Amino acid sequence: MATVANNSNITLTPEGAVSISYNALISAPLSLASSVEKAFGSHPDSLGIIIVRDLPPTYAPARERLLRLAYRFANLDTQTREGYADPKSRYSFGWSHGKEIMNGKPDTMKGSYYANPVLDEPSVSSALREAYPEYYGKNIWPSGTPEVQDFEQAFKDLGRFVFGVGCQLAVACQPFASSYLTDSSLSLADLIGTSQTVKARLLHYFPPSPENPLPAEDEAIDSWCGFHLDHSLLTGLCSAMYLRREPAGEPSVVQSPSPSSGLYIRTRGGTLTKVSIPADCLAFQTGEALELATAGKLRATPHCVRVGAAPDAERVSRETFALFMQPNVDQQLSATEDFGQFSKRIFDKHYKDESAGAGM
Repeated sequence: MATVANNSNITLTPEGAVSISYNALISAPLSLASSVEKAFGSHPDSLGIIIVRDLPPTYAPARERLLRLAYRFANLDTQTREGYADPKSRYSFGWSHGKEIMNGKPDTMKGSYYANPVLDEPSVSSALREAYPEYYGKNIWPSGTPEVQDFEQAFKDLGRFVFGVGCQLAVACQPFASSYLTDSSLSLADLIGTSQTVKARLLHYFPPSPENPLPAEDEAIDSWCGFHLDHSLLTGLCSAMYLRREPAGEPSVVQSPSPSSGLYIRTRGGTLTKVSIPADCLAFQTGEALELATAGKLRATPHCVRVGAAPDAERVSRETFALFMQPNVDQQLSATEDFGQFSKRIFDKHYKDESAGAGM
């Protein structure tokens, strides 16, 4: 990954995102304080995202394995896919498509598969399970579908790896975050590491279609996924994989359909920036739960995804994976809300009603 170093020994990508080495994160996380502050602080040019490079060699094949399975699952027939949907959790476990409200309408541009890669079934009281089915439900795996027979293991392998890196990043963030947390005794690593609400989202962005046509040259910047905030403490992101449908056989891995395709972030100062995550790296960004827990001092990262107009775009899908790391529902975030109450408020904002779906 091409990087440049500034005078403070902080490494930046060409787009200005802070980049840290996995090796330093594991061996000396507290040495990364200046990088963490640059990435997540209030500087006008801070992006609210940090890239982790030099990952172990097992990461790249784990990523490709799961993202190819995302494509396979999304291309199953509708009846099979919907058999793995879970209305009672507001579609926060298993398959979800067309349930989420984005830009004022149901989002049919992408399909999602949700699961907790750390725990198959959280150990909580029946009262909590009933009150918060979005988090304390049981994982649903497509084990009865031969086309995606390795789905569960691939999902857990990648999810648990991202979770481990995220927990270590939380250690690196603690000295910086503790001065902003309204309760300075809180440990980000403990909030994340002991949580039973961890949720991963495997995403398939469908190619343009008659229902969602190829965008015009002046398309909205958030044409594939509207501007939003994650409601986690930290979110781990894999680099997206673009797959082109072929006349026969497996899809081909291709470059993004357009130079303008991909992830966009607003800096703390409001500047719109396209951020690329190299295929062999992970990225982590701040969520709204952290913003609440610091009384707005550490802000969540506004982001969106753009399709990008291109001649071959009708055959190209986008696959990616996000891991939302957040506290248990009874964790107080502010004087008036705990994480469970906050989450209910966000779910209600993005979904029509209790039977119409939910997910992060």
